[in-house]
Amino acid sequence: MNNSFEVIGLRTGLIRSGDSIVDCIIAAAQQVCGGFKDGDILVLAETAVATAEGNIIPLSTITPSAWAQKLAAQYQMDPRSVEVVLQESDSVVGGIPGFLLCMKNGTLLPNAGVDASNAPLGCVTPLPKDPDRSALAIRNAVEDRCRVKMGVIIADSRTHAMRRGCSGVAIGAAGITSVIDDRGRSDLFGRKLEVTKRAVADNIASAAELVMGEADESTPGAIIRGLGMPIRDQTGIETISADECLFMGMLRKNNSLP
Repeated sequence: MNNSFEVIGLRTGLIRSGDSIVDCIIAAAQQVCGGFKDGDILVLAETAVATAEGNIIPLSTITPSAWAQKLAAQYQMDPRSVEVVLQESDSVVGGIPGFLLCMKNGTLLPNAGVDASNAPLGCVTPLPKDPDRSALAIRNAVEDRCRVKMGVIIADSRTHAMRRGCSGVAIGAAGITSVIDDRGRSDLFGRKLEVTKRAVADNIASAAELVMGEADESTPGAIIRGLGMPIRDQTGIETISADECLFMGMLRKNNSLP
């Protein structure tokens, strides 16, 4: 990969349910940088993708269960939002005021990815139903229309253990290798790396977050240009089991969590 690259924000305006996110992104790219080029990596905010796909839930349609009401009282949340979180999660590990810590599709994340930020008033937006499939569909559409070879990442923002603030994380990818295995390479002193793998897709998502923002920027996408990553016909984000995770492993050991 190259040591220098560009991060180009794609301002689209408000994306609504049923909009073509491909149309919006192509128009934005044409306006700010003359369109897409071979080797570009497009990063898209998960909320924008989910919204365009119609994955928006009005809270007025939700009837909270007794379990949702209990958790809502315990963690100071809207019972209807908690009910959506429960429907979206595989299990609830714990929580703090305002958030439930959930397992979803093998990933530990707050509120199972359900978000009220940048959703219409009175609504919440879950994660895209299949982020890898969304990334692949967007990649295929943009490549076909723009005659380029490129990668696509669907990104979310997450907190990290014992750190304040959010950074980007890739939840879906197409066209790139999401994790690069550096095991076997030598460090500066000739020692062989034994466990190091680079979360390249997550790092790219974090770089894109710098220009996409979290508030009213109306910039749900970014182009990473000049990175020099090979474009490949592959999809997916490499994950590990809870037993292999340092944080989940300790939680399970100390608290007998599922």
